[in-house]
Amino acid sequence: MSRRLFATLIGVIFISLVWTLIRMQIFIVMMVPEDNIWVEFGGWFFSSIFVFLSWTGVFYGVRYYQLLQLEHRIMLKAEAETKQELMKRIIAQTEAREAQIKMLRYQLNPHFLCNTLNAINALIETEESKIAQDMTVKLSKFLRYSLDHNPDNKIALRNEINALNLYLDIEKTRFGDRLALDFQVSSEAQNAKVPSLILQPVIENSMKHVIAQNEEGGTISLKADVIDDKLVLEMSDTGSGIKVGRSKLQISQGRGVGLRNIDERLKVLYRENFSFELNISASGGLKTTITIPYESAVSSS
Repeated sequence: MSRRLFATLIGVIFISLVWTLIRMQIFIVMMVPEDNIWVEFGGWFFSSIFVFLSWTGVFYGVRYYQLLQLEHRIMLKAEAETKQELMKRIIAQTEAREAQIKMLRYQLNPHFLCNTLNAINALIETEESKIAQDMTVKLSKFLRYSLDHNPDNKIALRNEINALNLYLDIEKTRFGDRLALDFQVSSEAQNAKVPSLILQPVIENSMKHVIAQNEEGGTISLKADVIDDKLVLEMSDTGSGIKVGRSKLQISQGRGVGLRNIDERLKVLYRENFSFELNISASGGLKTTITIPYESAVSSS
């Protein structure tokens, strides 16, 4: 900038000098043919300097304004391209996240469907067609609920429990009095948002490893409450009666895909802002505790 200002000043002085000489010479030839006009050279010269400095200032002002507008347009274009690229990245990440969640949730449906269809087939073979028909209707309602709810969405816990009861109605048809339920859900927890079908895999695990393997059946419990802005879900069963160790390795080996599936879904939905704890009692009963941030499904308005 200093070099540019210096060069501009020298240029203005030189051009002003040349312009002054030309003007004065033309004035002498055409207007006043007298040589004493040169005594006024200083005034002519400084007036020329003032004019050219003014024109130079206008030129630089217009030029810098144009450059500023150009830089502003370039900045806006770059910002728009950055936002567009960011939106593409967010959309891609969202689509990948939704695909992962769907994959994790729909992984459970074939397993449950096979068990239920086998039970319906057994009822048909024993000529209990009315019970088989009722069980088929209940299965249809449960599967429709599963398909109608996006696995990436969260629903009120009361709706999740309603869906869970659809599943349990099917299992009650299979196990009858061998299946006992103990649900204790606070009114505040009923309005909490939870991932759809997050409870069913835990209950299905208990059905498979407790109710189905114990001739006397057992009890499946669900407790839900809101503690310190956290929704705490506790699901437990009475166990199969076989004494087992308490290690999580035995939990993961003995209790199947369902629990690992829940853990993966919670990681996708809540990152690190959740807890998923498993504890096994001496009789083999499993207690599953899920703690997630409390989100109310009831609008504040």
